[in-house]
Amino acid sequence: MLLQQLVNGLMLGSTYALVAIGYALIFGVLRLLHLAHGEVFMVGAFSGLVITLWFGFGPLVALIGGLVGAGLLGMLLELIAFRPIRHRGDSFLAPIVSSVGAGLVLQELMTKAFGGEQVGFPPQFESSVYHFFGLTFTSTQLFIMTVAVASMVGLHVFVSYTRLGTAIRAASENIQVAAILGVNVDTVVILSFAIASALAGIAGVLVGLNFNAISPFMGTDMAVKGFAIMLIGGLGSIYGAMAGGLILGVVEVLSVAYLATTYRDAFVFILMILILLVRPRGLFSAVVESGR
Repeated sequence: MLLQQLVNGLMLGSTYALVAIGYALIFGVLRLLHLAHGEVFMVGAFSGLVITLWFGFGPLVALIGGLVGAGLLGMLLELIAFRPIRHRGDSFLAPIVSSVGAGLVLQELMTKAFGGEQVGFPPQFESSVYHFFGLTFTSTQLFIMTVAVASMVGLHVFVSYTRLGTAIRAASENIQVAAILGVNVDTVVILSFAIASALAGIAGVLVGLNFNAISPFMGTDMAVKGFAIMLIGGLGSIYGAMAGGLILGVVEVLSVAYLATTYRDAFVFILMILILLVRPRGLFSAVVESGR
């Protein structure tokens, strides 16, 4: 029973980690909180749903739709809501307020387009059940774990071993010095938004598949958890976000299984407070890094 719950927790935590990585990536480069990131996650979920409803494709294409839709939205938000403010050199509060406004606009637009009620994926997305060594898995869970792990490994390889990944790491150390050394800061920033948003879009589709329910308001809860995970893992650390997401998923599932469902969200913040009391800078205190 415990091992089954741990597996369920890792599956849930892997989706949390994808959202939190986006927070960490953007904070690592720009030192700002992208408070519309939860709504990007939500738009990614609806992008995957629309692709399946319009064309009848399977979960893999839905995933690509969520990735592309959220990635494009992230770049658009950077160009409209962040870049003008950043170029003017306004205070750190201005982009935060701008992101809050962008999130509210996205939520209202999606409510107008799809209504305020929850909707689910078509019947062909129903799961098969498998049993391995006393553990029960569904095809959806296996798909979620595979995609989440592949996404995190792919991000690690990109950040650690590519030229653009090196540029992102340089900007995360000091964006002004990186610009002086010839790094195209605007390209790095919009690329960071695209990657962070694409990961959130993947997570949105995976959560929609797991619970078979998405709504225009699903981003609010995920945004809070993503921010908490970033604090647990360490501000700006993508590896801390990965670890924090998995830890939070396990804690949530165990609290539901052995305590009470009503205290599920409370454990998020209890865990965050306990970790920050022991390690005030989080589990990983560095910014976007190369695997150190």
